[in-house]
Amino acid sequence: MRFEFKLPDIGEGVVEGEVVKWLVNDGDMVQAEQPVVEVMTDKATVVIPSPKAGKVVQRSGKEGEMIKVHSTLLVLETEGSSDEKAGPGPTATAKSTATPTPTAKPSAPSPVKAVPPIAPKPIAAVPPPSTPASVAPALRAVPPPAEADGRVRATPVTRKLAAEAGIDLSTVPGSGPAGRVVKSDVLALVENGGARPTGAGAKRPAGGEERVPLRGLRKRIAEKMQRSRRTAAHFTFVEEVDCTRLVDMRKRINQSLAESAPSGEAPLKISFLPFILKATVAALKKFPYLNASVDDETNEIVVKHFYNLGVAAATPDGLIVPVIHNADQLNLRELALEIARLAGDARAGKSQLPDLQGGTFTITSMGEMGGLFATPVINHPEVAILGVHRMRPTPVVRDGQVVVRDVMWLSCSFDHRIIDGAVGAQFTYEIIKRLEDPDLLLLELA
Repeated sequence: MRFEFKLPDIGEGVVEGEVVKWLVNDGDMVQAEQPVVEVMTDKATVVIPSPKAGKVVQRSGKEGEMIKVHSTLLVLETEGSSDEKAGPGPTATAKSTATPTPTAKPSAPSPVKAVPPIAPKPIAAVPPPSTPASVAPALRAVPPPAEADGRVRATPVTRKLAAEAGIDLSTVPGSGPAGRVVKSDVLALVENGGARPTGAGAKRPAGGEERVPLRGLRKRIAEKMQRSRRTAAHFTFVEEVDCTRLVDMRKRINQSLAESAPSGEAPLKISFLPFILKATVAALKKFPYLNASVDDETNEIVVKHFYNLGVAAATPDGLIVPVIHNADQLNLRELALEIARLAGDARAGKSQLPDLQGGTFTITSMGEMGGLFATPVINHPEVAILGVHRMRPTPVVRDGQVVVRDVMWLSCSFDHRIIDGAVGAQFTYEIIKRLEDPDLLLLELA
């Protein structure tokens, strides 16, 4: 008989999802736990498995369309004596099923303090956004089925890479699970000369343009950035940091870690980011309005008395912001381990929902590609964001002499509705003071 499978709860506060890709067609036979559709929400990209075996009678929603939670997702013809309706159904299976144990578990946040609004006019209500994430916990890994339309099995990232390189995926031997073509397969073919020219001499389709639907994570990023620019009154403060003493301290710490590492094990190597996180927490404690969010519906500033720092991470599908919960309670080593875990999960598409929720302030580190400075967009509804840029040897004047120092620039964007220019500058200089004199960080950690 017919069985109605409804879109299950796939994240706290999620009310709808976008159908990214159907993995089955009408008339297909599916097995229990077989993935049937990929759905993107504000919080996650997930693969929804079928709760029962049966024949697909009807699919609800075309690719790119939105579907409400608890509305019918799929109708199956199953063996049974009467029509059935599936309620919330099984938990959606995340694209990755690894569930690492975090080194720092979020503890219950301290009560927030609602501060009376400072603007006389109400601010237009904007629905609170959420950072894209993967739903946790996943039930178990289920290999994706063969493409119903006969296409080569490959991820969207692999398809895009192949298209840019002019490679026909049907000619690429797949080394992934069940013969799936993966990114490394395409790259190997490119290195061996298997790609067609893509420069000025390449043949292009008539008209020279391609239309790609704005879907999934990229669509959520676009919506989030538009909301932030539309709502917050951005202004950016930029200043340089002399990191020479910090470079020396980090070198000594990493040397000590290498010497004390167990034989045969790779030693932990601490980047500059844990130091920056510690300096940021200290500055946030001195300027609590920077560790806040704006409730646009009630026209209130909500000051947070806990420190959950988001660290923006680039992934093949776009930018996401894993959150280091209770960063003020972690030492440099613990921060380094947590940063490595979160960044690795993000790049591999394994991020779990708790790791992408509850942020109070965001740091975006551009690393070697950081350039001189930029104007980062605030992670709404937060009120500020810190941009960290490339560190490089730079000639500077010290005591009347030109010397070479390790210098980088910080660029902090603030919501001018909440943060005045002077406060934003003072906050930035609090961070700089601790990075230029890192002994202060060790004293605060003691």
